[in-house]
Amino acid sequence: MAEISDVFFVDGMRTPFGRAGEKGMYWKTRADDLAVKTIIGVMERNPAVPGDRIDDVAIAATSQTGDQGLTLGRSVAILAGLPNTVPGFAIDRMCAGAMTSVTTMAGAIGVGMYDVALAGGVEHMGHHPIGANADPNPRFVAEKMVDPGALNMGVTAERIFDRFPQLTRERSDRFGMLSQHKAQAAYEAGKIQPDLVSVAVKDAEGAWGLAVEDEGRRPETTMAGLAALRTPFRPHGRVTAGTSSPVTDGATMGLLASSHAVKELGLAPKMRLVSFAFAGVQPEIMGIGPIPSTEKALAKAGLTIGDIGLFELNEAFAVQVISLLDHFGIADDDPRVNPWGGAIAVGHPLAASGVRLMIQLAAQFRERPDVRYGLTAMCVGLGQGGSVIWENPHYNGKKRK
Repeated sequence: MAEISDVFFVDGMRTPFGRAGEKGMYWKTRADDLAVKTIIGVMERNPAVPGDRIDDVAIAATSQTGDQGLTLGRSVAILAGLPNTVPGFAIDRMCAGAMTSVTTMAGAIGVGMYDVALAGGVEHMGHHPIGANADPNPRFVAEKMVDPGALNMGVTAERIFDRFPQLTRERSDRFGMLSQHKAQAAYEAGKIQPDLVSVAVKDAEGAWGLAVEDEGRRPETTMAGLAALRTPFRPHGRVTAGTSSPVTDGATMGLLASSHAVKELGLAPKMRLVSFAFAGVQPEIMGIGPIPSTEKALAKAGLTIGDIGLFELNEAFAVQVISLLDHFGIADDDPRVNPWGGAIAVGHPLAASGVRLMIQLAAQFRERPDVRYGLTAMCVGLGQGGSVIWENPHYNGKKRK
């Protein structure tokens, strides 16, 4: 008899994120092979979980074609050496793909259908630029359902500036600079590296190397340097490369389990799922999507924003994050927010990013037993937001000294 269960994030790993394009470290690496590495990494780090106990594998990709096609969850599971008895599927919610992989598997675990599942995402934006093979229905524009600019994420970010005058370019620049500095400090302190799985890569000359860290970081970023950057999405605009996530390749994977599996296999979960929610907004200002999704997730959990002690917010654009912070009355430089930097520094391989947020939050939970709840949230193309609230199993109720 199936029983309702808690859902636990047992572990997660990811590849280092690489710059997309011919000069990026993954130009000669297949997307599905990136995802394979994450499954192998997670399973090797969790030997108490037998491969045949995986009930399902969900892998997200925004462009499900070429080396990101062929039902990724199933094909990658086979390539990673999981038993043929393990099924799998592919999923797409653009930027929130991996987040949706997790919440979909969480639903199955929560109602007692699954005990153990793998959930993640991959995006090789070098091989598959966003929207490259898409054919948007002409009715979107002809019937004025969606403004043409809604399909350009940079344009939607400029529109957030238009709507909220208090969100200035200077604030956005400062947030982008701090993301770079915080990510570099986290690297120097060894915070990020333990959850990275190394990937063998081949360069343009055919020489082999090893990808061991995120490629696109710019720790030397200054406010003066950011102020001099051009605004590619609009003349005299406010969105620049320095306040946007770079175009990125990478993969992520999370291991989820039920209460029964945690007990039976002797697992030590890193987080417990409290609630999740997705919400829709006008596609033209998709960046504000995490605001209503976070409000829904908080309501479902019976919590307020004041209960959240750590925030991992995906930095598709700096203005998108500070719009959420403003809404909830949180300072741009609040130490609870993206303490190890974010996507502006390390990259945003679309469908993979949701689990990166979870991996970083889980690592921070271990260091912060004074924090009970954390939030992972992100905006989603075509006008959506996704939010997941997690509980820290290390919480001890004591205030930080």
